[in-house]
Amino acid sequence: MTDQAARKPFLYVVVCAAGIAADVSKLITAAQERDWEVGVIATPVAMNGFFDTAAVEAQTGRPIRSAWRTPGEPRPFPAPDALVVAPATFNTVNKWAAGIADTLALGTLCEVAGLGVPIAVLPCVADALAAHPAYRDSLERLRGMGVRFGEPYAGEPGEDGGRPEFGWERALDLVERG
Repeated sequence: MTDQAARKPFLYVVVCAAGIAADVSKLITAAQERDWEVGVIATPVAMNGFFDTAAVEAQTGRPIRSAWRTPGEPRPFPAPDALVVAPATFNTVNKWAAGIADTLALGTLCEVAGLGVPIAVLPCVADALAAHPAYRDSLERLRGMGVRFGEPYAGEPGEDGGRPEFGWERALDLVERG
């Protein structure tokens, strides 16, 4: 058996700065239960308190990536077998669709989209922003690139005051479908 055949599939999880990011460990747990190894790439803003970085590093056994590596520095993650963006913000979706790669997260999204790797996105965008024409155009462009989207999530409290569940596992269903 080769090393490639023996290794678990590797999932990149890109985390953006939305309040629901605090629960990204739910996605990591679900992925690990499905036999994925996980590496997390976070937007710079997401690294500023949107989720427990130490807990995520302990859970994945790998450092969170947020900055470019220096020339000659080894790649900390193997090539991805799939990628999930969760939560995906208005800013990230629009920049990615426009081909802007000004952070490691966006650069990774732009590059992986060209590799034919399955990509799933769980948007977390307020309804008012989701109505913006640039966002709608971005979704259409990304879908045209083969990106798979979960249901929109605005995070607004319901009539009972509670927030709806964020469909973390849906992202895995989207990248694992045939």
